[in-house]
Amino acid sequence: MAWLDAIAEIEDLEDAEFDETLVRQFESAADGREPRLIRFSTPTFKEYETTELSGCSKNSFPAFSITAGACGLNCDHCQKKILEPMIAATNPEMLDQKARQLIEFQGLNGFLLSGGSNKRNEINYTRYLPVVEKLKSDFPDLRIAVHSALMKEQQAKAMESAGVDTVMMDVIGAAETIQQVYKLDRPVADFEETLAALCSTSMEVTPHIVIGLHYGQILGEANALDIVSRYDVTALVLVVIMPFYAKPGTFVTPSTTDVGNIFYEARKRLPDKQVLLGCARPPGMHKRVTDAYAIMAGLDGIAFPADGAVSVAHTIGRPFEQAHSCCSIKLGSEFNKSLGRSFAA
Repeated sequence: MAWLDAIAEIEDLEDAEFDETLVRQFESAADGREPRLIRFSTPTFKEYETTELSGCSKNSFPAFSITAGACGLNCDHCQKKILEPMIAATNPEMLDQKARQLIEFQGLNGFLLSGGSNKRNEINYTRYLPVVEKLKSDFPDLRIAVHSALMKEQQAKAMESAGVDTVMMDVIGAAETIQQVYKLDRPVADFEETLAALCSTSMEVTPHIVIGLHYGQILGEANALDIVSRYDVTALVLVVIMPFYAKPGTFVTPSTTDVGNIFYEARKRLPDKQVLLGCARPPGMHKRVTDAYAIMAGLDGIAFPADGAVSVAHTIGRPFEQAHSCCSIKLGSEFNKSLGRSFAA
């Protein structure tokens, strides 16, 4: 049975509209290819449960913000809202205390260290790195991810020395987007320079591309994919703009077909790399269709998968596993090996 017909029988997708041409492209590309394992990530940045998967303990992999809810940029697409659910850790002592409490009482597996940036899209983690180093010394299995923002090679090397496992950054491919959405006076080259600096270390590097970042339009995504394809990254994380974070009327929602086409291009340009669908994307039926496209496109992971995602994986013959961690971090396992909670189609 053709994919389009098979997916039409999934109850959670009975009202979904799929682009027939795009689905055929996905199916054609998958023909004769060994099915890739897909990981459904359910970290604890928010409460999560679907008809097919459940979440995990509240603080097994939380996110800390070193600036609490403050950010010097206040970009049009975010308005600092992404920082709100994070745990405030506005000084090193606070981070150390909260992390150790969560390790002792709630079985902390690891955490994401993030924060709002300054007006140059930089986050100064220097005084937090000794805490990271001591935590890694005391708890070698603890996995620590950092959202880097823009930086130089010296700062990247300092993170590496402290024991950071995974580092992530946004790659923006259009100067207009940097200037208009971020209100930032820095060139595209600075984003590539940061990626190069991070890739000069032994850390796992997982750049992010925001689909529709330019007010919902597709503009710099192709260039961003080109930039990422030039470096030996661990994984690429794709997310989709969510206009409800922005001021009313400033953003439109990218069509699921536009999003699916980016998935197709990403998989084609990075055939041997992990390509993941991250936390941020519009909710509702848009998310269900987006997630179905991610699975059909051959992406390697989805954070907080929508209802119907597991059924799509079963339907097209993709094995999957569930991991209670940020999609950008491997929790010490090889990606294509079981984390102890694997499911075969």
